[in-house]
Amino acid sequence: MAESELKKLETRIDEMLRACARLSEENASLRKQQRTLMAERAKLLEKTTLSQTRVETMIQRLKLLEQRA
Repeated sequence: MAESELKKLETRIDEMLRACARLSEENASLRKQQRTLMAERAKLLEKTTLSQTRVETMIQRLKLLEQRA
């Protein structure tokens, strides 16, 4: 192999290693973001369920009040 070909190969390997490191960091960041969003989603689902239960309870109470009137 010629010296220039080795140098090109070495440069290309270095570029690939940097790209791999960058992608690894990006992947870790995205995984962290995903965990955060999943936790937020779980909280929102819990709040939605609680709100739905409260609204249904209020509707039942209103129906009872309407029947008594």
